[in-house]
Amino acid sequence: MTNKDTFTLAGKTYHSRLLVGTGKYKSLQETKTVIEASGAEIVTVALRRIDLSKKGEGSLQEWIDPKKYTYLPNSAGCYTADEAVRTLRLSRELGGWDLVKLEVIGDKETLYPDVGETVRAAEILAKEGFHVMAYTNDDPLIAKKLEEVGCVAVMPLASPIGSGLGIQNPLNIRLIIERARVPVLIDAGVGTASDACVAMEMGCSGVLMNTAIAAAGNPLLMAQSMKNAVIAATGRDWTPMRCIWINVCRHSMSARSAQRTDERIRKANWPTSSKRSKSLLPTNSKTAVMRGRPSARARRPSW
Repeated sequence: MTNKDTFTLAGKTYHSRLLVGTGKYKSLQETKTVIEASGAEIVTVALRRIDLSKKGEGSLQEWIDPKKYTYLPNSAGCYTADEAVRTLRLSRELGGWDLVKLEVIGDKETLYPDVGETVRAAEILAKEGFHVMAYTNDDPLIAKKLEEVGCVAVMPLASPIGSGLGIQNPLNIRLIIERARVPVLIDAGVGTASDACVAMEMGCSGVLMNTAIAAAGNPLLMAQSMKNAVIAATGRDWTPMRCIWINVCRHSMSARSAQRTDERIRKANWPTSSKRSKSLLPTNSKTAVMRGRPSARARRPSW
């Protein structure tokens, strides 16, 4: 499947909206083969785990050519703003990389971000001329704040890192997309190709993943699947998907919460019901929600 679509990030145009990580593979040979199969042009590199000063035989740069791929150094493993800022400054010193992915972890178990420290670090880095892509939670207010302090992209999680649970809070993700003036890319929690489709159909500019591919039984096949899923879903009309998400999620709300949600939807002029959306809504949607997440049948429409 070929891709004629493009998107711009920090002034550079890319043809692939799929971003992939370089960790968790069995070997550098597998890393190279899988990344090539994914069609990705941007690859993330954890500065605290991979030595980018190392060059030549056995180095990441030997296998993944920085001239061919855009390296996206990240601050994975940092727990304070100061620690993240120091780590990402190394990317400029080591290879002149100004496009960076900011991560400030707040919880060691879930790897949820510390949004307060993230905003503080983003503001410092932006003032120093870095192009910051910030990993954050699915709070629309925090996403807007990160944009205001100078981030070139916001990257809300779909669900906890490495969980593969897909988009757990579609309404908030959609609110972030609606209000953002910078690219919004889903980061963390994508587990299947259909999850990538959902993200793109909702209007995301791209999807970043690592575990879903690297930990798959067949990483090469999964990389190809993710590539084609992102291409196929880019630019599709997501309105029916939005109708289904809203209707399915409402079944897990109290009457008062559902009423408030309906009021917000009317103000935003979002469609909540139509012959098309009702016909596509699974008949078992009322019982499909368990712990806030629709079942596979409800979550992945067949069209």
